[in-house]
Amino acid sequence: MSRIETVNPAQATGQAKELLDGVKAKLGMTPNLMRVMANSPAVLDAYLKFSGALSEGELSAPTREQIALTVGQANSCDYCLSAHTAIAKMNGLSADQIRAARLASSSDAKTNAILVFASQLIQKRGFVSDADITAAREAGVTDAEFAEVIANAALNILTNYFNHVAQTAIDFPAAEKITSGPPTESPANAQSCHSDACSLAS
Repeated sequence: MSRIETVNPAQATGQAKELLDGVKAKLGMTPNLMRVMANSPAVLDAYLKFSGALSEGELSAPTREQIALTVGQANSCDYCLSAHTAIAKMNGLSADQIRAARLASSSDAKTNAILVFASQLIQKRGFVSDADITAAREAGVTDAEFAEVIANAALNILTNYFNHVAQTAIDFPAAEKITSGPPTESPANAQSCHSDACSLAS
Protein backbone atom coordinates (compact mmCIF):
# COMPACT_ATOMS: atom_id res chain seq x y z
CA MET A 1 0.00 0.00 0.00
CA SER A 2 1.26 3.46 -0.89
CA ARG A 3 2.48 5.57 2.02
CA ILE A 4 0.91 8.61 0.33
CA GLU A 5 -2.73 8.46 -0.68
CA THR A 6 -3.50 7.15 -4.16
CA VAL A 7 -6.21 9.54 -5.34
CA ASN A 8 -9.29 7.88 -6.80
CA PRO A 9 -9.99 9.68 -10.11
CA ALA A 10 -13.72 9.11 -9.63
CA GLN A 11 -13.59 11.07 -6.39
CA ALA A 12 -11.10 13.74 -7.45
CA THR A 13 -12.30 17.32 -7.79
CA GLY A 14 -11.08 20.57 -9.29
CA GLN A 15 -7.69 20.70 -10.96
CA ALA A 16 -6.76 17.22 -9.76
CA LYS A 17 -9.75 15.76 -11.60
CA GLU A 18 -9.00 17.75 -14.74
CA LEU A 19 -5.39 16.56 -14.79
CA LEU A 20 -6.22 12.92 -14.08
CA ASP A 21 -8.96 12.95 -16.73
CA GLY A 22 -6.39 14.30 -19.18
CA VAL A 23 -3.91 11.56 -18.29
CA LYS A 24 -6.53 8.86 -18.84
CA ALA A 25 -7.60 10.38 -22.16
CA LYS A 26 -4.00 10.35 -23.36
CA LEU A 27 -2.78 7.03 -21.94
CA GLY A 28 -5.99 5.03 -21.68
CA MET A 29 -5.27 4.50 -17.97
CA THR A 30 -4.38 6.55 -14.91
CA PRO A 31 -1.08 5.23 -13.54
CA ASN A 32 -0.77 5.08 -9.77
CA LEU A 33 2.18 7.46 -9.88
CA MET A 34 -0.04 10.18 -11.37
CA ARG A 35 -2.75 9.41 -8.83
CA VAL A 36 -0.31 9.82 -5.96
CA MET A 37 1.09 13.02 -7.47
CA ALA A 38 -2.49 14.32 -7.72
CA ASN A 39 -2.49 14.93 -3.96
CA SER A 40 -0.82 18.16 -5.08
CA PRO A 41 -2.22 19.27 -8.44
CA ALA A 42 0.74 21.64 -8.65
CA VAL A 43 3.15 18.69 -8.59
CA LEU A 44 1.22 16.63 -11.14
CA ASP A 45 0.79 19.64 -13.41
CA ALA A 46 4.50 20.46 -13.20
CA TYR A 47 5.47 16.85 -13.95
CA LEU A 48 3.14 16.61 -16.95
CA LYS A 49 4.32 19.93 -18.37
CA PHE A 50 8.00 19.07 -17.88
CA SER A 51 7.53 15.67 -19.51
CA GLY A 52 5.48 17.17 -22.31
CA ALA A 53 8.05 19.85 -23.04
CA LEU A 54 10.87 17.30 -23.27
CA SER A 55 8.82 15.22 -25.69
CA GLU A 56 9.13 18.15 -28.12
CA GLY A 57 12.92 18.23 -27.87
CA GLU A 58 15.79 16.77 -29.88
CA LEU A 59 15.88 13.34 -28.23
CA SER A 60 13.60 10.70 -29.71
CA ALA A 61 10.99 8.87 -27.63
CA PRO A 62 13.02 5.61 -27.66
CA THR A 63 16.12 7.47 -26.48
CA ARG A 64 14.19 9.18 -23.69
CA GLU A 65 12.90 5.80 -22.58
CA GLN A 66 16.42 4.39 -22.62
CA ILE A 67 17.55 7.26 -20.40
CA ALA A 68 14.63 6.57 -18.06
CA LEU A 69 15.68 2.94 -17.82
CA THR A 70 19.32 3.86 -17.16
CA VAL A 71 18.32 6.27 -14.40
CA GLY A 72 15.69 3.98 -12.93
CA GLN A 73 18.20 1.14 -12.72
CA ALA A 74 20.81 3.39 -11.10
CA ASN A 75 18.25 4.51 -8.52
CA SER A 76 16.69 1.05 -8.02
CA CYS A 77 13.16 2.26 -8.78
CA ASP A 78 11.05 -0.83 -9.41
CA TYR A 79 7.95 1.21 -10.30
CA CYS A 80 9.77 3.31 -12.89
CA LEU A 81 11.58 0.32 -14.36
CA SER A 82 8.28 -1.50 -14.76
CA ALA A 83 6.51 1.52 -16.24
CA HIS A 84 9.31 2.45 -18.63
CA THR A 85 9.84 -1.15 -19.73
CA ALA A 86 6.21 -1.19 -20.85
CA ILE A 87 6.46 2.23 -22.50
CA ALA A 88 9.77 1.34 -24.16
CA LYS A 89 8.13 -1.70 -25.74
CA MET A 90 5.36 0.57 -27.05
CA ASN A 91 8.11 2.69 -28.63
CA GLY A 92 9.58 -0.27 -30.47
CA LEU A 93 12.44 -1.29 -28.18
CA SER A 94 13.12 -5.02 -27.87
CA ALA A 95 13.62 -6.87 -24.60
CA ASP A 96 17.36 -6.99 -25.30
CA GLN A 97 17.51 -3.25 -25.99
CA ILE A 98 15.59 -2.58 -22.78
CA ARG A 99 17.90 -4.73 -20.72
CA ALA A 100 20.95 -3.07 -22.30
CA ALA A 101 19.55 0.40 -21.52
CA ARG A 102 19.21 -0.55 -17.88
CA LEU A 103 22.95 -1.27 -17.98
CA ALA A 104 23.58 2.13 -19.61
CA SER A 105 24.51 0.46 -22.87
CA SER A 106 23.56 0.40 -26.55
CA SER A 107 25.22 -0.94 -29.69
CA ASP A 108 24.52 2.42 -31.33
CA ALA A 109 27.60 4.51 -30.51
CA LYS A 110 25.80 7.81 -29.95
CA THR A 111 22.99 6.30 -27.90
CA ASN A 112 25.59 4.42 -25.87
CA ALA A 113 27.39 7.70 -25.19
CA ILE A 114 24.14 9.33 -24.07
CA LEU A 115 23.33 6.48 -21.69
CA VAL A 116 26.81 6.30 -20.21
CA PHE A 117 26.78 10.07 -19.72
CA ALA A 118 23.37 9.81 -18.00
CA SER A 119 24.76 7.08 -15.77
CA GLN A 120 27.81 9.17 -14.90
CA LEU A 121 25.54 12.13 -14.18
CA ILE A 122 23.63 10.09 -11.59
CA GLN A 123 26.65 8.39 -10.05
CA LYS A 124 28.59 11.64 -9.72
CA ARG A 125 25.58 13.74 -8.64
CA GLY A 126 26.13 16.04 -11.58
CA PHE A 127 29.87 16.52 -11.07
CA VAL A 128 30.87 14.89 -14.34
CA SER A 129 34.44 15.29 -15.55
CA ASP A 130 35.80 16.97 -18.65
CA ALA A 131 36.64 13.48 -19.89
CA ASP A 132 32.99 12.39 -19.52
CA ILE A 133 31.84 15.32 -21.65
CA THR A 134 34.62 14.92 -24.20
CA ALA A 135 33.85 11.23 -24.68
CA ALA A 136 30.19 12.00 -25.30
CA ARG A 137 31.05 14.82 -27.70
CA GLU A 138 33.33 12.52 -29.66
CA ALA A 139 30.35 10.19 -30.15
CA GLY A 140 28.34 13.07 -31.61
CA VAL A 141 26.36 14.34 -28.62
CA THR A 142 25.47 18.02 -29.16
CA ASP A 143 25.03 20.80 -26.62
CA ALA A 144 21.25 20.64 -27.10
CA GLU A 145 21.34 16.91 -26.43
CA PHE A 146 23.50 17.39 -23.32
CA ALA A 147 20.88 19.81 -22.01
CA GLU A 148 18.09 17.34 -22.68
CA VAL A 149 19.93 14.37 -21.19
CA ILE A 150 20.37 16.39 -17.98
CA ALA A 151 16.71 17.43 -18.02
CA ASN A 152 15.45 13.90 -18.71
CA ALA A 153 17.66 12.54 -15.94
CA ALA A 154 16.25 15.16 -13.56
CA LEU A 155 12.68 14.29 -14.56
CA ASN A 156 13.34 10.64 -13.81
CA ILE A 157 15.08 11.39 -10.52
CA LEU A 158 11.84 13.15 -9.52
CA THR A 159 9.73 10.09 -10.26
CA ASN A 160 12.30 7.68 -8.81
CA TYR A 161 12.45 9.53 -5.50
CA PHE A 162 8.72 10.12 -5.47
CA ASN A 163 8.11 6.40 -5.79
CA HIS A 164 10.74 5.55 -3.16
CA VAL A 165 9.00 7.80 -0.64
CA ALA A 166 5.43 6.89 -1.56
CA GLN A 167 6.12 3.18 -2.17
CA THR A 168 3.71 3.49 -5.09
CA ALA A 169 1.90 0.27 -5.95
CA ILE A 170 3.18 -1.02 -9.30
CA ASP A 171 0.39 -1.14 -11.89
CA PHE A 172 2.50 -2.25 -14.86
CA PRO A 173 3.93 -5.72 -15.56
CA ALA A 174 6.86 -6.11 -13.19
CA ALA A 175 10.26 -5.54 -14.75
CA GLU A 176 12.77 -8.35 -14.51
CA LYS A 177 15.40 -8.16 -11.80
CA ILE A 178 18.90 -7.25 -12.99
CA THR A 179 21.70 -7.28 -10.46
CA SER A 180 24.47 -5.89 -12.67
CA GLY A 181 25.07 -2.18 -12.29
CA PRO A 182 25.71 0.41 -15.01
CA PRO A 183 29.23 0.96 -16.33
CA THR A 184 31.60 3.49 -14.83
CA GLU A 185 33.79 3.71 -17.94
CA SER A 186 33.64 6.32 -20.66
CA PRO A 187 31.41 5.62 -23.69
CA ALA A 188 34.46 4.46 -25.64
CA ASN A 189 35.03 1.64 -23.14
CA ALA A 190 31.46 0.87 -22.14
CA GLN A 191 30.69 -1.49 -24.99
CA SER A 192 33.67 -3.72 -24.23
CA CYS A 193 32.55 -3.94 -20.60
CA HIS A 194 29.00 -4.92 -21.56
CA SER A 195 29.65 -6.62 -24.86
CA ASP A 196 26.73 -9.05 -24.58
CA ALA A 197 24.21 -6.29 -24.01
CA CYS A 198 25.81 -4.04 -26.60
CA SER A 199 25.70 -6.71 -29.28
CA LEU A 200 21.98 -7.13 -28.74
CA ALA A 201 20.89 -3.53 -28.44
CA SER A 202 20.68 -0.70 -30.90
